[in-house]
Amino acid sequence: MTNTAASFIAKSTIKAADLDHRRKINFNIGKYNSVVPLGKQQFADVMITREAAKNKKWDAIEHLDKYLEEFEKKITARGARVLWANDTKEAQEYIGAICREKNCKTLVKSKSMVTEEIHLNSYLEEHGIESVETDLGEYIQQLDGEPPYHIVTPAMHKSKEDVAKLFAQKLGTPGGLTPEELTLVARKKLREKYVQAEVGVTGANFILPDIGAIALTENEGNARLTSAWPKTHIVVVGIEKVIPSVHDLHLFWPLLSTFGTGQKVTVYNTILAGPRQPNERDGPEEMIVILLDNGRTNLLSNPVAREALYCIRCGACLNACPVYKNIGGHAYETTYSGPIGKVITPYLRGMDEYKHLSYASSLCGNCTEVCPVRINLHELLLNNRHEAVKQGNSSLAERLAWQAWKTASLSRLLMNSGNAKMKNWVVNKVFKGWTTHRSELDFSRKTFNERWKEERKA
Repeated sequence: MTNTAASFIAKSTIKAADLDHRRKINFNIGKYNSVVPLGKQQFADVMITREAAKNKKWDAIEHLDKYLEEFEKKITARGARVLWANDTKEAQEYIGAICREKNCKTLVKSKSMVTEEIHLNSYLEEHGIESVETDLGEYIQQLDGEPPYHIVTPAMHKSKEDVAKLFAQKLGTPGGLTPEELTLVARKKLREKYVQAEVGVTGANFILPDIGAIALTENEGNARLTSAWPKTHIVVVGIEKVIPSVHDLHLFWPLLSTFGTGQKVTVYNTILAGPRQPNERDGPEEMIVILLDNGRTNLLSNPVAREALYCIRCGACLNACPVYKNIGGHAYETTYSGPIGKVITPYLRGMDEYKHLSYASSLCGNCTEVCPVRINLHELLLNNRHEAVKQGNSSLAERLAWQAWKTASLSRLLMNSGNAKMKNWVVNKVFKGWTTHRSELDFSRKTFNERWKEERKA
């Protein structure tokens, strides 16, 4: 067993028994579950809408090279720079070089999972640059020294009392402040940072190749401030975020907001197509877009798994997953948790180290049921297990056990041989992994085949 698998099992075992954690996360997920059905009412036929979105993402991923080149050509024509980063190290070095060039001391950052993926905050801190999260949930997590807990709601596992206590400890505020008062404290602190920052960093929800732009969707306005106030705006975005056209936003923006938070559409929706133009009054003097691979082409090269690149990061599969709701986001020890994280992380960070995630699933299919772009997540988890074995990432004992099971299952003679007591001993005592977290199997004294033959004779 790898160290990551052992750590995952240890942390998930502890967290699964934490009833206070379970109460908080189920309360917060329950809030979303109560409003998502209301958001869906805006669609005349939600299934047709989801199928249309899936077809658009299929087009984007199948023709990814063409669309990315078109995007680069058009946004460059409007004065932006495009950089291609193969991995975390390259992306970090690009950003580090830009910050040195701009003599950056303070950098503001809007909510972005891809910058969590490249560990941008820790990299900047190592180089003496203050990196400030401006999304309220991300700001809370940064104050607490924790990574995001959820793709959409970074501090979902915290109660309002937890946040009030944290602010009192870290910011010296009076204890017991209300959520509204806590928000005003954060707003005041962050507005000061916007004024100071030389560089702003955002992600992007969508890449729009036909007009050479990126699209952002948010509820707080911090991404707009991050992209507009500092003189330099850096966009870090995964190459899979392409949709074919700006005219597809009417499909994707409502789907993302409804399945993510239950809203018909999020509060702020922005299209950015380069730095400030000569006839424009505001905006950054310079815009740099970093297109990040970081293992995504590993997914792309797999004809089955590439479907995971359709993901629009709404977080619906996390809210639906019985495993996530019991062990929480941090037990995974990955940037992307929940069902989608279990599918993509082995390709982004290595099948050998992260194959265990694909087994941490009940395969109930609820993730597939709620996905707005209808990714077959539970089937992709099974495919990951298959890929792990194909690549040799399984133990000799595991391979022998399954070979024995296959041989016996394909032979009626072997299935009917031996008594129930012997079969029970083999499964429960020899293959101890089965009973570690399960009750013992109890084979019937006769197989169905044997009983069928007896009934026919009678």
